[in-house]
Amino acid sequence: MTRMTHTTHTTHTTPKTPTTPTTPTARNTWIRTFHPKPDAAARLVCFPHAGGPAMAFTALSAALPADVELAAVQYPGRQDRRAEPFAPDVATLAAGAATALDALGVLDDKPLFLLGHSFGSLVAFETARALEERAGQGVPARLFASAAWPPSARWDAPMHEDDSHDAVVAHVRWLGGVPEALLNDPETVAEMVRLMRGDSEALRSYRCADGAAVAAPLTVLLAEEDPKNSAEQMAGWAAHTTGGYGLEPLPGGHFALTERNSPAAPLLIRSIREDLAGRA
Repeated sequence: MTRMTHTTHTTHTTPKTPTTPTTPTARNTWIRTFHPKPDAAARLVCFPHAGGPAMAFTALSAALPADVELAAVQYPGRQDRRAEPFAPDVATLAAGAATALDALGVLDDKPLFLLGHSFGSLVAFETARALEERAGQGVPARLFASAAWPPSARWDAPMHEDDSHDAVVAHVRWLGGVPEALLNDPETVAEMVRLMRGDSEALRSYRCADGAAVAAPLTVLLAEEDPKNSAEQMAGWAAHTTGGYGLEPLPGGHFALTERNSPAAPLLIRSIREDLAGRA
């Protein structure tokens, strides 16, 4: 397979919402819920991009209706988990997320959907594999992968050869989605570099097992103006599911999924409700 040049995704700032995430407990520091919906018919668990926090999904959470509750994964090394070391590899992140979801008792209470964005798509994929081993086929009900190469792509390319602040800022500008004011703030840029360096270690060590696939159906989301990904690159995801594959285009750029008024929200709602109807 031809090697593709890869640079790690960086921190993405999402619009603020008036909600406050549920407070993590000592038993479970991994999962955040911004808009609790105890009567929801389905739960969507979201995995952020490299360098990204769970809060990246607050806008998407606010856009979902009463029958779909969103929860987001908080990786170690950032925000309230800043004192913890970064995960050494994707398998550690997936195992932590799967164990946290199991501990919360969410594997059987309602259909569970997983959504990963960029680097988070790899973590979501490996978490889905772990959950299928624990709970059997049907958990998760579907996997959504956004803005990411397939697991079988070469993810071991080094971070940017020049990881100076200027190079990081140039890369972030290329991806889009971060206000210019933040890119001119030295403290913000310094934190971006720290997060990129930490998460890039997990990314760089990733190796997909030969023939690795989930039983869950898989939907890939591709933003039409994403400078990093193409439909040709995304096609490899089809080999990683035995449950059906589809590619859905979205308007916008690399971070279209997590922006306010995300064009992905109606697509996700429709797909989840169709799956729920099929189960019924």
